[in-house]
Amino acid sequence: MNAQQALGRAGDAPAARPEGRGWHAQIADDKAMLRGARDLTLDIAQARPGIYWTDMILSALIGYGAMAGAILTDSTLLAIVLGLVSSLALYRALLFIHEISHLRNGALPGFRAGWNALVGIPLLTPSFMYEGVHTIHHKRTQYGTIEDPEYLPLALMKPWSLPLFVIVSVLAPIALLFRFAVLVPLGALIPAVRRLTWARFSALAINPAFRRRPAEGDLAPRVVRLEALGFVWSWIVIGAAFALGWRALLIALGIVSLTALLNQLRTLVAHLWENEGEAMTVTAQFLDSVNVPPPGFIAEIWAPVGLRYHALHHLMPSMPYHSLPEAHRRLARELGEESTYHGANHKGMAPLVTRIARSTMGRPRG
Repeated sequence: MNAQQALGRAGDAPAARPEGRGWHAQIADDKAMLRGARDLTLDIAQARPGIYWTDMILSALIGYGAMAGAILTDSTLLAIVLGLVSSLALYRALLFIHEISHLRNGALPGFRAGWNALVGIPLLTPSFMYEGVHTIHHKRTQYGTIEDPEYLPLALMKPWSLPLFVIVSVLAPIALLFRFAVLVPLGALIPAVRRLTWARFSALAINPAFRRRPAEGDLAPRVVRLEALGFVWSWIVIGAAFALGWRALLIALGIVSLTALLNQLRTLVAHLWENEGEAMTVTAQFLDSVNVPPPGFIAEIWAPVGLRYHALHHLMPSMPYHSLPEAHRRLARELGEESTYHGANHKGMAPLVTRIARSTMGRPRG
């Protein structure tokens, strides 16, 4: 019996996706696909420290080096080019926060602390803003519901919601600077401000209804340390702008704003956003998520660190990013062209944005 036959035993037929609203509730789990995701990838499920550290450090160093070049050069054209390089490199470095949120304890000793020192604190996005938050998005009974911090039914909302969703992201660097420079010290003096800051402004969430619960366990003291470091760094940045001039700060804010905009565009096409709040099976979550596999390399730029395989990531949340391409190849080959697995594969960002935009255009204008 070959692998495909073993994975496709009777009763494991692919789960075809119904059409129309509410299709998520009609999707049963495709057991063959779930079993394949587990059994075909056991030998590539361990994070490789050399890849993580090298990738993260090089991305950060290229990002900061290009940012320094953009600030120091007198050439407008060169500043624009270096600013773009900086934004893309810092974007890649920043997205390791997603990997950190899934790493098992002890999997990569020191990586979280190293990432916070090199990326999280300098960009005022420490790891606690994703730890304990992103995992809710993967919970079987909470994905796509009102409790999911990372889900909005964007495809079912009004047409103006999409441009607003994307454009507001450019304000993220200013909002983060205000959070750490102003709200953190105020919160230390006024408990109500502290509670508000934690509940509303301490998670990388897109669901405005989400309220973060108090930190527990070893996360609580880590939050205190990282917030203190963020406070100090934010005032170093502000002080440097007063002492040396505002040009450098404005260029840096522009670069980080571009990074935030790119991440928001990626978020816009990470899912189909067609769920209306009901709990979903793992297979339904998978089909509401997006893979943009090869051929083509553009997706590796706007969805790096394994995020071009976002649907596959929802099948195997703990799979290290460097193993996702091989996991995709194995599942695509062994499950076959007619399997449910291919239902989450899409061609690129433009068709996905068009699909979501068309869906919003069909909504009532009331």
